[in-house]
Amino acid sequence: MPKLGAFTFVLHSHLPYARQAGRWPHGEEWLHEAAAETYVPLLDALNGLLQEGVPARLTLTLTPILIEQLADAQVRENFLAYLDEKIAAAEADIPRFEKAGDSHFSYLAGFYRDWYRGIRRSFVERYDGNLVPAFRKLQDAGIIEIVTCGATHGYLPLLDRDESINLQLKTAVETHRRHFGRAPRAIWLPECAYRPAYFAEDGRQRAGLETILARHKLGLFFAETHMIEGGRPVGVAAGEAIGPYGNILRRYVVPFSDVRPAQPATTYEPYLVGGPDVAVIGRNNRTGLQVWSAEWGYPGDFDYREFHKKDGISGMQYWRVSGARVSLGDKDAYHPDWAAWKVGEHARHFAHLVGSLLRDRHQASKAYGIISANYDTELFGHWWFEGVTWIQGVLRELARSEDVELTTAPAFIEAHPPETVLNLPEGSWGAGGTHFVWDNADTHWMWPVLHAAEARMLREVQKPGGASGAAEVVLKQAARELLLLQSSDWPFLVSTGQAREYAVQRFHSHVERFDHLMESLDRGAPDTQLAEALWEKDKVFPTIDPRWFAA
Repeated sequence: MPKLGAFTFVLHSHLPYARQAGRWPHGEEWLHEAAAETYVPLLDALNGLLQEGVPARLTLTLTPILIEQLADAQVRENFLAYLDEKIAAAEADIPRFEKAGDSHFSYLAGFYRDWYRGIRRSFVERYDGNLVPAFRKLQDAGIIEIVTCGATHGYLPLLDRDESINLQLKTAVETHRRHFGRAPRAIWLPECAYRPAYFAEDGRQRAGLETILARHKLGLFFAETHMIEGGRPVGVAAGEAIGPYGNILRRYVVPFSDVRPAQPATTYEPYLVGGPDVAVIGRNNRTGLQVWSAEWGYPGDFDYREFHKKDGISGMQYWRVSGARVSLGDKDAYHPDWAAWKVGEHARHFAHLVGSLLRDRHQASKAYGIISANYDTELFGHWWFEGVTWIQGVLRELARSEDVELTTAPAFIEAHPPETVLNLPEGSWGAGGTHFVWDNADTHWMWPVLHAAEARMLREVQKPGGASGAAEVVLKQAARELLLLQSSDWPFLVSTGQAREYAVQRFHSHVERFDHLMESLDRGAPDTQLAEALWEKDKVFPTIDPRWFAA
């Protein structure tokens, strides 16, 4: 019986650059928590499906800066120390709770001790102490397709030079190829932030992001729902218009109304963007709400583990959500068996929802559609403790479906090439669909600094003859520092207040490093000692070439 449509999870895995940045509350512990609670459990879940013979498929972003950190020998060594600390902390809680006469909490402490031991065992024995090759093996087995992102998650629409976008993308492609043995076919644009072609204030015609993606053979990206379904014309050719994404003046090259499809656009089908080389798939909002909604999303179920309440001594999370408006002080104890039952119910519900939506779509249009369920990977396991098991359950359920084909996003595009051209409006998946989260009153000071660094790199790269010898060593490290400076994480963390001081410090440190390196080139005395010392601090993108910073 023919399938009626396709489904893919698109999981976006990214964390700020934190190598050698210390520990809690901000630093390498971000990596260790995500590895323990999300990445290792996800690998275990997908390998479990592979061993069961379940034909699961999943689209997974691993950002280049995350890959470099997970593969780093020091980060891996520190991760083992982190796991040992967690095991010891849980084990120490057992006699403490027994002495207090709380047998259930003593049981939970043992549960966590055994859980972390299992994570450690998988990391050491199953994955040989390195998660990156483990993901590669799943890709080689056809279970996942790994897609890339900007090298350091740079916010591409707000970069001042297309040369910077090239550096982000070329570094990403080469990093991906080095770790996974093949070039990526698709990209998750950082923050799902897109902009079309426009005329800059200085007269430059800047290419739409799709044009630059095509140069790097990245034939697919993902967009937020509103950019597909609800985008409206926000500019006309050679006519100034302030778009709905902040106080940014754009004169667009092409009017949106000229190329929008005759029928309303939908996230159930892919579209070509600007030409035949690059496609876009939008996030399906209905399935997204089933996880993201604060009111009725699965993670808020009363029997799931409460993320925000932690034991004052060990830091373990011994409580469940308990209720919609239950204060942290009144939370009930967590019951893993209750949560496990809910995971099964919610996996079946989600699989039924996917089938129902695709059947309705097929009945209405006779078209073979796709549902792309896009989420941050770290939501599962870290924030929603049971979430990885839920993903495994959904994939197992849908693999049995008579109506739904499990696929990856690039595989779907290959099998069902889009024919309709859609001209996307500018936007992101940030609050309000704008650039505001990254460019606002608290962060606006960052962008002129960043743009000045781009201009300085351009001047150096354009010098006749190019850099060689000591100058090339210094310029390579300057290119790394420029990439790290461009990370969207720094303005994001400032805007949200999650780690404001850390983000500002990281931003300033990369500016200072970049400036010192470039000043040594200006003096004609390349400081290779500084460049080599900074390489030891960063240890990212070993094959970088400053010539990738090119128009």
